[in-house]
Amino acid sequence: MPESPETRASLLVRIRDPGDKDAWRQFVALYAPPIHRLARQRGLQDADAADLTQEVLRTVSVAAPALIYDPGRGSFRGWLYTVTCNKIHDFRESRLNRERGGGDSATQRLLAEIPADNDEADRWERDYQRHVFALAADAVRAEFAAVTWQAFWLVAVECKSGEEAAQILDLSVGAVYVAKSRVLARLKKQVQQLETEE
Repeated sequence: MPESPETRASLLVRIRDPGDKDAWRQFVALYAPPIHRLARQRGLQDADAADLTQEVLRTVSVAAPALIYDPGRGSFRGWLYTVTCNKIHDFRESRLNRERGGGDSATQRLLAEIPADNDEADRWERDYQRHVFALAADAVRAEFAAVTWQAFWLVAVECKSGEEAAQILDLSVGAVYVAKSRVLARLKKQVQQLETEE
């Protein structure tokens, strides 16, 4: 898929209103899963990652009324990634402070301070894009006949050749590529609806 567009500015404006439940539902659907996965990738247990996700979302809700979206200062997802990393660091620090009574705390601190991979921010972005693709795919799949969706999936996702997909589905190669093109065009529109200004 092409590079993911910036976070929809209108959604960032709408979440300033804590009473806009639809905006917050959309926001949580887009961002809670990548936040949770990053926490799990950093070694937090599932329950701790869920708590941390809630804490990050709470931080966003507190900051939202004063949030002024300025793409020139960086992307919103970059800011959210930084907030999430800081919350993970704070969580580990609080855990170290509680665990100081037993074991060698200097060793525990060294283990907790192991730096993240240099490409962790890239993984965060790819994870976010995969999540948005999954949301878009779930939203549009019912709009297509099963064979059309299968043709798209085999070629675009499973990387089968057009000839292989045609043979599996008993279609012409041309029909496979037409199906792929139709579904891909609709998915792109759905991704834009999820992420960009209309």
